[in-house]
Amino acid sequence: MASRIIAFQGRPGAYSDLACRTMYPDWKTLPCLSFAEAIQAVKEGQARLAMLACENSLAGRVPDIHVLLPQSGLFIVGEHFQRIEHCLLGVPGAHIKDIKRIHTHPVAMGQVRHLLEQLHVEPVVESDTAGAAESVAKWANKEDAAIASSLAGELYGLEILQRNVEDAAHNTTRFYVVSKEEDDSAASAERNTQQMMTTILFRSENIPSALYKALGGFATNGVNITRIESYMIDGNFVSSQFLIDVEGSPESPHLRQALDELVFFSDQVKVLGAYPASRFRSSTPGSAV
Repeated sequence: MASRIIAFQGRPGAYSDLACRTMYPDWKTLPCLSFAEAIQAVKEGQARLAMLACENSLAGRVPDIHVLLPQSGLFIVGEHFQRIEHCLLGVPGAHIKDIKRIHTHPVAMGQVRHLLEQLHVEPVVESDTAGAAESVAKWANKEDAAIASSLAGELYGLEILQRNVEDAAHNTTRFYVVSKEEDDSAASAERNTQQMMTTILFRSENIPSALYKALGGFATNGVNITRIESYMIDGNFVSSQFLIDVEGSPESPHLRQALDELVFFSDQVKVLGAYPASRFRSSTPGSAV
């Protein structure tokens, strides 16, 4: 049964896999080749939930989600923030001095520049971090190492030669948890009933001050917008679609009034989900939630 299965994009040991296991430690994780496949797993009942990366504190937004999620018919029922702690992984018996090549995903490679400069090794780009760990384990060569999660090291039998090799200590990825049900009780792992988030999709008219008027209701009603992303529709440079995350629930009077104004000044407003705010928000300095 899929009642305790959560899908993610990537191979076993990927940071998305780690995020699933962190938020739902008693659940089975289902690796998928793509975000589209993870979404489809939920739609077809192979998994109850999916963990979808939506933004990273260093790399920015994850573009695929902006297109796939609105079209999926799924609802955002939770969020999770996963600290990205890169580990230098080698085969059993290897030492840092043995390494000549480091394998990892290009984004991760860009996050360990200091380590590469320090070790004077050859960077080798791979399709993903967990896949790099899997390959290094298969090659069983002390000269090859991988940058991946500690979970990947554990799953593929590699040794952690050095922890936290990332350049930036704040490297964190945010995930949406999605479900076929608008209010899924399984998403209560990080439930904080006093704090809610809402994700909204809308299309602004292509006229002067349209976006200003559309968002004005959030300011006048005291609703904080924590994220706003814009992207073109069908490759059209004329009209844009916007995705925003705001504090609060659509059931609250302030957000309800803000949404009424958004509907008046916008086209095709859609609430993608109202869900408990992660406790990570209240523990982060400067957070308003």
